[in-house]
Amino acid sequence: MRITFLGAVGTVTGSKYLVRAGKARLLVDCGLFQGFKNLRLRNWAPLPLDPSSLDAVILTHAHLDHSGYLPLLVRNGFRGPVLCTPGTADLCEILLRDSAMLQEKDAEFANRHGTSKHHPAQPLYTRKDADRALEQLRGVDYGEDTQIGNGVTLRFERAGHILGSALTRLTWKGTSLQFTGDLGRPESATMPPPARVEEADYLVVESTYGDRRHPDADPEDALAEVINRTSQRGGTVVIPAFAVGRTQTLLYHLSRLKQAKRIPDLPVFLDSPMAIDATEMFARHQGDHKLTHRECQEAFRVATYVRTPEDSRALDRSAMPMVLVSASGMATGGRVLHHLTHFAPDPRNTILFAGFQAGGTRGAAMVAGAGEVKIFGQYVPVKADVRNLDMFSAHADADEILGWLGQFRRLPTMTFITHGEPAASDALRHRIEENLGWACTVPDYKDRFDLD
Repeated sequence: MRITFLGAVGTVTGSKYLVRAGKARLLVDCGLFQGFKNLRLRNWAPLPLDPSSLDAVILTHAHLDHSGYLPLLVRNGFRGPVLCTPGTADLCEILLRDSAMLQEKDAEFANRHGTSKHHPAQPLYTRKDADRALEQLRGVDYGEDTQIGNGVTLRFERAGHILGSALTRLTWKGTSLQFTGDLGRPESATMPPPARVEEADYLVVESTYGDRRHPDADPEDALAEVINRTSQRGGTVVIPAFAVGRTQTLLYHLSRLKQAKRIPDLPVFLDSPMAIDATEMFARHQGDHKLTHRECQEAFRVATYVRTPEDSRALDRSAMPMVLVSASGMATGGRVLHHLTHFAPDPRNTILFAGFQAGGTRGAAMVAGAGEVKIFGQYVPVKADVRNLDMFSAHADADEILGWLGQFRRLPTMTFITHGEPAASDALRHRIEENLGWACTVPDYKDRFDLD
């Protein structure tokens, strides 16, 4: 067995791992690179493998940094099955189509306004490409051993990160390779804890928060403080939120705060068609999260759903204070960009991020104190209060990762640390070596390892 790291090394995005097991060629995750331009350009460069040579793609979950390259892979010749949990398959229908639509709209905007260096600007892929990719999705239930050809066995267990997220295990000729994907938190308000794993010959573990702990503050206390402070000065709270996972958690907490009368009775708007669809799907997947049917109804009634572009634009013309939740979570695209152009220049408002901001994104720049950000080719001043509540992250922090690893009864031969900025990955490597005594390494892009 051999693994080659084609993404999520030195960065938190672009997750792709090529696994060779005998004659089988498998790609675990098929994600887009996001953030810094040099990373985003990799999305346009030829993939260092022939897509038609792959036997299967396996998705750990639906977030675009793990699934968003799939339409391009299919367009370039991949014809095999895409194996994932049913929850991931359902979410991919939303995310991949939305991603393709945004790619097309961005290209149209660039051509209309002359903001691209390429003439004409082209989308990375189209909605037709996304639809073709979706036809190849195959649902695999948690806890089932599935033969995927050439003697390779696949098994998914719950990762607790988002709906459908899976700890992913490949076994070939007695050798096991375990991927955490994105590891969830043990005490999430909405998601079950990650499943217990007690042994693996080789392990690939994420390190998004490998160098830090989440704040101990109660998330509802922190959210209430921001909303109350902003409303007192007559401002609006704009929350750029990941459409899948983070949005549903925020709605749950906003509902609880309103019911307890801990925040003013401000209107709450959810302005993201993708987030609206994901929220409705979340309610249908009753067994895949912690919330009861009644809790889902109460949580998701707290917001007015904004579906049309006209209604979205009307929010920017409104003078009333409000809480406005809109994608995307790192302010890299989506309707939230239009809202930022309106609300960011006003010091009465708050731009509230709710989790990790990858380097090179507008979110990272704003959290770091940027005085202006470039949106639609124009620089927008940032005079609003900018906050980031890391405790809303759906990623395990360093202590929680170590706690999950501590359940292993037999240490892996090698642990590969991925999906993190360089400082975070190296800090986690040091802790694993010192605290657990495991052999581990931080791979570089295109590094290859034989797993004997």
